[in-house]
Amino acid sequence: MGARCRALPTLQRVPLVAARGLRRTFGSGRAARHVLDGAEIDVAPGEMVALLGRSGSGKSTLLNLLGGIDRPDAGTVEVAGHSVHDLSERELTEFRRHHVGFVFQFFHLIPELTGEENVLLPARLSGGHSVEHGRQLLESLELDGAAQRLPHTLSGGEQQRIAIARALVNEPSLILADEPTGNLDTGSGTLVLETLRDVASGERAVVLATHDREAAAVADRVLTVEDGRLRG
Repeated sequence: MGARCRALPTLQRVPLVAARGLRRTFGSGRAARHVLDGAEIDVAPGEMVALLGRSGSGKSTLLNLLGGIDRPDAGTVEVAGHSVHDLSERELTEFRRHHVGFVFQFFHLIPELTGEENVLLPARLSGGHSVEHGRQLLESLELDGAAQRLPHTLSGGEQQRIAIARALVNEPSLILADEPTGNLDTGSGTLVLETLRDVASGERAVVLATHDREAAAVADRVLTVEDGRLRG
């Protein structure tokens, strides 16, 4: 799964993501686990960045901090001009709804909803009218045949592409993908990575967390998560 030849975005532009001095500890006392210890990252519009590290290295924790799912013990996160760490819970909900799309390893599709209904759910929750856009996403991701089927009837690759379409339907500027190929066969994984690769363009960026060096190779930059810091 080699990276396609493309012009790299310049980080001289205002970063879409700027995180500084992130620290996150779980537990307390002797049981405390310092997952992130001063981690820093910039991501430019149009860029795809891979976070490479073993299980438990802090990749998922970092994605959660960037997306406002979790808060750092110290440090700052700015995404699309928003100081994420300063937002209230209500403001965080609105921020995630409009600016961040999440793609998870285990899909997290609603089993009672069809593929199309899963894709359109975020738009309906935000009061948007993105039915046509959602259907265009399904078509572009080669999911026409999956639109009216329930998740349990779909392959792993189809479910993950439904999850990607759902993440994109509100046209967020940042896509956070946590081990998106971890449960897929090679062919499905390749298609999912190619899809994410195409997403990182214009004003939109992708941050991909993976333990797979071959998957990370599709990104513009690879940062290794080690000892709570990012090295690249």
